[in-house]
Amino acid sequence: MQQRTLGNRTVSAIGLGGMPMSIEGRPDEARSIATIHAALDAGITLVDTADAYHLHPTDVGHNELLIGKALRLAGAGPEDVLVATKGGHRRPGDGSWYVQGDAAYLKKACEASLQRLDVEAIGLYQFHRPDPSVDYAESVGAIRDLLDEGKILLAGISNANPEQIRLAQDVLGGRLASVQNQFSPAFRSSEPELELCAKLGIAFLPWSPLGGIARAAELGSRFAAFADVARERGVSPQQVALAWSLAKAPVVVPIPGASRPESVLDSVQAVNLVLSEDEIARLDR
Repeated sequence: MQQRTLGNRTVSAIGLGGMPMSIEGRPDEARSIATIHAALDAGITLVDTADAYHLHPTDVGHNELLIGKALRLAGAGPEDVLVATKGGHRRPGDGSWYVQGDAAYLKKACEASLQRLDVEAIGLYQFHRPDPSVDYAESVGAIRDLLDEGKILLAGISNANPEQIRLAQDVLGGRLASVQNQFSPAFRSSEPELELCAKLGIAFLPWSPLGGIARAAELGSRFAAFADVARERGVSPQQVALAWSLAKAPVVVPIPGASRPESVLDSVQAVNLVLSEDEIARLDR
């Protein structure tokens, strides 16, 4: 597995997104644990989760508990796998989402995540989504305080724009380790944030990096290029999408979600797919 840098850590060039294992359509626990173990066996050392990845009001933090259990069963500790979790985006249990970014709540959410993950310090803690009712500096300030107190080892933000990235970097005293935004063949509007992260040397973690790619051949010319390159190379369109993301900048670490071992095993092959300049130009159109 190729490696990339996230803060002061070296992690696998592709991570695992845990969300599909805990929301609507989630598999049983045995398959989820098998999926996480397949990722570890394939060399993945970055696993992304959040307290909001759950289905019912009674199982808040379902994904954190699941990942914690799977890692313990595998004998994988914090030094082996960087677990990234998030706070500030909540689900009441009816399928909807809402934001809560005040400092007091974020600190309380982090304490709960520490308990669920059963660790002394969270490897990477991320402010999940801006709360329009709270000053962004206050929200990031809470993450700074958690970092200073040693309750988290690395600090990140998610769903941020360039101005918020610069502000977070300032509030954190230059210690912003990562930015997690949506980015995929179908959703390219985070390109400015990706470019800024590359300039600043901050890891950029695309979430939903495979968005829409399963239907690449039928969704128009932009997607057809991914299907065409996949066919020419004898690989899946998903591998092409991930290789395209990786080629954007050395700071990019995609975190495709998975709920089946087979999906993980396909995704990790993307690190060995080196796209030509011509192929990248075709995919960028």
